[in-house]
Amino acid sequence: MDSVLGIALTSFLVGLSGAMMPGPVLTVTIGETAARVRGRQADADGACATRRAQWSGALAGPLVVLGHAILEILLVAAILLGLGKILTFGPVIGSVGVVGGLVLLWMGWGMVAGLKDLRLETAADGQQRLHPVVAGFLTSLSNPYWALWWATVGLGYIALSMRLGLTGLAFFYAGHILSDLAWYSSVSVTLALGRRLLTDRTYRGLVTACAVFLLGFGLYFGYAGLRQLLA
Repeated sequence: MDSVLGIALTSFLVGLSGAMMPGPVLTVTIGETAARVRGRQADADGACATRRAQWSGALAGPLVVLGHAILEILLVAAILLGLGKILTFGPVIGSVGVVGGLVLLWMGWGMVAGLKDLRLETAADGQQRLHPVVAGFLTSLSNPYWALWWATVGLGYIALSMRLGLTGLAFFYAGHILSDLAWYSSVSVTLALGRRLLTDRTYRGLVTACAVFLLGFGLYFGYAGLRQLLA
């Protein structure tokens, strides 16, 4: 966490852990991928139509992430325009770090507790369709866990990143968005190709690894926060 590369890497891993859990963004990604594949295949028959359908479905994930990224860059900009000034104070960093650490521990434990019944498939059929970019923006905004994450973990991460100035903040944001892009693009590509590449067993294994990371990083966040408060 003392270098921009460290910030980017840990931001990627924390973001990936959150992105992999079932939620509205994952639901809309799966639903839009399936709808695009079905819609393109219905337009025409043949191998070319199938490839076009797969390509269209594979683009759903990146487009959803684009809407998600637009919302989050607006949030980061708002922090830079005013909120960021208070993030240089030790008590603020410490308090946010402790709360953020507790949230990460809660998230990690919840991931472990839900592993038994975890499935990639979700009830995405029948949802009202929007453009994927709009859907990514609105589903993120309407998700209370998104607001909770940014009010605790995200804010704490920004506070730590800003010790390295705007460069640290940029690497934090890049790592965070790349984690969303990597996961949701993988989901879209996998589903568009017939879901041969990602089984439920593999998915649960990835979530288990992320849960362990979240628990460890939650302890680190809490420890760093307490050090700031006691300094």
